[in-house]
Amino acid sequence: MANVTGATQARRRFRVPSRVFPYLLSLPALLVCIGILIPFFTAVWYSLQKFRLSQPWNRGINWGENYLNFLTDSSFWNTLQVSLIYAFLTVGLELLLGLGIALLLQKRTRLNNFVSIMLLMPLMTAPALAALMFKLMTNPNFGILSYFAQVLGFTDTRWGSDPSTALMTVVLVDIWVYTPFIMILLLAGLRSLPKQPFEAASLDGGPRLQQFWRITLPMLMPYILTAALFRLLDSIQQFDIIYAMTQGGPGDQLMVFQVEAYLNFFQSTNVGRSAALLLVLWAITFFLSNLFIKNWLRLRERARGEV
Repeated sequence: MANVTGATQARRRFRVPSRVFPYLLSLPALLVCIGILIPFFTAVWYSLQKFRLSQPWNRGINWGENYLNFLTDSSFWNTLQVSLIYAFLTVGLELLLGLGIALLLQKRTRLNNFVSIMLLMPLMTAPALAALMFKLMTNPNFGILSYFAQVLGFTDTRWGSDPSTALMTVVLVDIWVYTPFIMILLLAGLRSLPKQPFEAASLDGGPRLQQFWRITLPMLMPYILTAALFRLLDSIQQFDIIYAMTQGGPGDQLMVFQVEAYLNFFQSTNVGRSAALLLVLWAITFFLSNLFIKNWLRLRERARGEV
């Protein structure tokens, strides 16, 4: 009895005041935020400096000169252009293919379920590994894709090493790896749509194509936007596939932000320019994310009849 009374008194002695308890609950989130913000502000600090690892004595704050240099730097505008083209091209093609495959597998059958699982296999492959695999498959001497290209009459196909085909080669690898991701998201969306609008349209004799444009596509649009957002954010920061396939070449044909920043840091040892490039990439990503999220919220409100 004495022990029970002692334990009760000890619990009362160490009871956390109710005013402090909410702050303790939010402490893990606060630590995570600090962990995220420290590297971010470190990059901001370095981006405002003239700093080369090979010239540590010549270091100092240049107050945004790295950013101002971008305005007259043709390589920066080429990087911006290549990054945006790559991102929008891959996301557009992957959305079309993913939606087409999802529509084909929409009906719940054993065969469709098996095929949808098999189609997820590329998603389980590391992007860098997939790029190296395609590099072997497109080898002009023994690659199987080069062999098929020769059979079709394309005798001088150099894939990633040719400036005219380098972009489409890395886009092909990106499509192979990430189309299953969009397919599985849209397939889940299609199978969760309510059946009543489709039954009513069938009773009215509406053709399938009209049902797709007027019922399926508007109801599926939040899922499409979600898939596009995830893929766009990933594509505009692409590094693994492009670096493993071409290292940003030939020339500067595929010099996207991540590859340019990597080469600036590890080859040119220009820390300030590398950090500034990544900060510009962050600003573009932040802008695109906000744009997509605003549209997604507007579509959701329209679907609920709130607009």
